[in-house]
Amino acid sequence: MEGTIFPNKPVYPVPTKRPKQSSKPVKFSSVTLPLPPQSQSQSPHSLPLDSLLQHLLHLSSPPNTTHNPKTINTPKKNNSHFPSLHISSDSTQKLHQKVHTKKLTSVSVLQFDKSREEGQSSDGSLDFLSRKGMVMLNSIKEQPLNALNDFFDSVKFELLQIDTFSLLKALDLSGDWKRALLLFQWVVSGIEFDNAKLDNQVVELMVRILGRESQHAIALKLLDLIPIEEYSLDVRAYTTILHAYSRTGKYRKAISMFEKMKETGLSPTLVTYNVMLDVYGKMGRSWNKILGLLDQMRSKGLEFDEFTCSTVISACGREGLLNEAKEFFAGLKSQGYVPGTVTYNALLHVFGKAGVYSEALSILKEMEDNDCRADSVTYNELVAAYGRAGFYEEGAAVIETMTKKGVMPNAVTYTTVINAYGKAGNEDKALRLFHRMKESGCVPNICTYNAVLGMLGKKSRSEEMIKILLDMKENGCSPNRITWNTMLAMCGNKGMHKCVNRVFREMKSSGFEPDRDTFNTLISAYGRCGSEIDATKMYKEMIRVGFTPCVTTYNAILNALARRGDWKAAESVILDMKNKGFRPSETSYSLLLQCYAKGGNVRGIEKIEKEINDGHIYPSWMLLRTLVLANFRCRELEGMERAFQELQKNGYKPDLVLFNLMLSIFSKNMYESAHEILHLIRESGLTPDLVTYNSLMDMYAGARDCWKAEEILKGLEKSGGKPDIVSYNTVIKGFCRKGLMQEAIRILSEMTTRGIRPCIFTYNTFVAGYAAQAMFTEIDDVIGYMIEHNCRPNELTYKIVVDGYCKARRYKEAMDFVSKIKEIDDSFDDQSIERLAYRVQENLEP
Repeated sequence: MEGTIFPNKPVYPVPTKRPKQSSKPVKFSSVTLPLPPQSQSQSPHSLPLDSLLQHLLHLSSPPNTTHNPKTINTPKKNNSHFPSLHISSDSTQKLHQKVHTKKLTSVSVLQFDKSREEGQSSDGSLDFLSRKGMVMLNSIKEQPLNALNDFFDSVKFELLQIDTFSLLKALDLSGDWKRALLLFQWVVSGIEFDNAKLDNQVVELMVRILGRESQHAIALKLLDLIPIEEYSLDVRAYTTILHAYSRTGKYRKAISMFEKMKETGLSPTLVTYNVMLDVYGKMGRSWNKILGLLDQMRSKGLEFDEFTCSTVISACGREGLLNEAKEFFAGLKSQGYVPGTVTYNALLHVFGKAGVYSEALSILKEMEDNDCRADSVTYNELVAAYGRAGFYEEGAAVIETMTKKGVMPNAVTYTTVINAYGKAGNEDKALRLFHRMKESGCVPNICTYNAVLGMLGKKSRSEEMIKILLDMKENGCSPNRITWNTMLAMCGNKGMHKCVNRVFREMKSSGFEPDRDTFNTLISAYGRCGSEIDATKMYKEMIRVGFTPCVTTYNAILNALARRGDWKAAESVILDMKNKGFRPSETSYSLLLQCYAKGGNVRGIEKIEKEINDGHIYPSWMLLRTLVLANFRCRELEGMERAFQELQKNGYKPDLVLFNLMLSIFSKNMYESAHEILHLIRESGLTPDLVTYNSLMDMYAGARDCWKAEEILKGLEKSGGKPDIVSYNTVIKGFCRKGLMQEAIRILSEMTTRGIRPCIFTYNTFVAGYAAQAMFTEIDDVIGYMIEHNCRPNELTYKIVVDGYCKARRYKEAMDFVSKIKEIDDSFDDQSIERLAYRVQENLEP
């Protein structure tokens, strides 16, 4: 097998000449050695959660104003049963905007022409309002938000004389949609009116206002306050409500309302159908439903627009339906449809998500051939495709290509590359790009900050996370629900379930109600913490509040199972997904592979490999990479090599993690292949990291070329790298195996001088080195030094000594040593002493 991966073998230099061993012996004692540094706790609980939460809560708090921008308090009288409605803090800046400056709810779905609002003047004036209405309007605008309910109570008889619809519309046109909302809620809660002031027009107007302002959660809460089925709403209002359900993940409610709308005799418009296509696309396992909606649209003579086509293709991307996306796209073109940039971008997203960068490049070429101009979204999808295939540098290079073609990289472009670097473990490169982004004048958005925070959170780089939060504050960027979800995910480590509980409480206290992604994050976080009860509780709560489980939900459950290697339960989850119409994603199968690897089920890994080879599972970069890792964990060298070859055959680029795994395997006894891996790392433009250097040191130490191992260590130091305890232990091991104990002590001295405290492995390596040479006096020095510096010998330490005596056939001294262990270390247990004594007896000659 050696040499099968890389046929062109480079020539490597002969190891350097070793220096002479130190002539003056150094004893293993506190007199001759530097004192080891004080031990430092490496507990994951050392995460400064208090400081992080303090900064996040401060950012989530609204600026000091005369009103509360988050909570709308209901009137005190006759209103105790109505919940308060929350207004997103992100919308505060919109308070004084005029109607013509407001953005559409979603350009990809809703396209309402605001100039056609009923009764709206062409110049945006308020001529439709009566004189009394104008006086009331000005009075309402003068009141702070938190005083409006009391004001409405004080002028309720005057309000009865004014047309509610006109007043609401005037408030909206004045840029005061929040005051319009408060007025509407007050009318709803006022039982004196018996809904006389709440007609169809009023409800329709309020629904449209909230839809335009993207206040979907508030819109749905309003629907809980009024019997919506009693109102004859128009198709636009229904469409807005459907869109609100879609945006908040209430897909089944959207479907139910869509059917009721048709039962009333209303005919869905193109926009309505686009919304429902989006609903089914997000809900998942609904391809047949989508095809059915498309047939309905054709039968009604509705022509597909770019939003229709892109929404259908995007649905394919969520489900991994690559062939269906291609067939649908080909069918459109065969019917004379000329795809635009939006449709091409959706198709790019499908293949970019799967990491099929070659297909993404061909789509880009087709766009150029058809004179379809690529925009920033096009290039962003191309960047994502490169990143998913492991081509991070190529993805970063797209930024330069965009600039040359006159398309300026935006926050999404930079965020995509930062995400890719983060997933590859290149946090420093990601941070450099983040700073370069700001230097270029591109302002990071909340998605950028969330990506950087998530990346740093995985590595527990809390100080840098605080700096990012401060940077957010400086740029006026407020945290959103995803920011809090990121913090929840960061706490998903063993024994940190209380931290998850606390972050979740603080999240809700800041006005962020959990959505489906939050529940998925909680299920995953509790699972990683080992708290199955809490994970199950969150799953049940998610269903209770009306969120439909999706592929991500199942993946969260699989993630929890992967932690403990419960592959039988994982297989049941995959089967349940399929039975319920879900198609497992590449992440689902990757997590199943992790379950097999953790549980040592090689046959399960081979079963997934066969399904990939037979074409039943798409061979994505993520899946093939996980296949390499799973085989490595099970020490299946042939399976690992097959997966590595398959990765390269599909045109994917291995990352440094995979190269390091291959290097660590080959370094044991296949030195030429190990050197080839090192050569390929450099050819791929990757920079060897600490793991790479440690593997090389281990290779030379194992080959008894300890001087070469030390040369690698010195090279790491000279290059600015920071050797860790593994680095020093590996070189020490090499010298000890060669019997060069003085050189090993020299490395130990350098290690402690650099602030790295020896561990039990370090000391046991010295004990083994001395035992091999029957230097038992020196062993006593090592054990004494260990106890003096609070590193208690373990059973392996004493076992090495006992085996050393037995190997030298000094059985009586071995028994004497065992009998005196309690004098040396009174904490050593009696059962271990009995096992050591039995070991000596087993070695006694007959």
